[in-house]
Amino acid sequence: MSARGAASWMRARLRELPVELAAMVVGAVLLGALGGAVGLFLGLRTYPLTAWFAVLEVGVPAAAAGSVLGLLVGVVLHWRGRRHSPAGEPVDDDFAGTPPGW
Repeated sequence: MSARGAASWMRARLRELPVELAAMVVGAVLLGALGGAVGLFLGLRTYPLTAWFAVLEVGVPAAAAGSVLGLLVGVVLHWRGRRHSPAGEPVDDDFAGTPPGW
């Protein structure tokens, strides 16, 4: 599978998830990868033999922080999405326009 195919597969799977969970996964992956790269850089500068541990030492807390931040963003997005159609107003979602001939 190519990188482009893998990215489209991942996007399709994320669309199936609730917005809160999808934002949480994206936040954890992005900040975890960034934290891992920072940990690798710092580990290689400090003591190269244990640089792999620095990747985990910085990347795992960054992924945890990213998941919490992503969850907060997802909750805000979910909340804003619900404001557009209040529960008190009926939604006519089975009628998509005027029928032919009207």
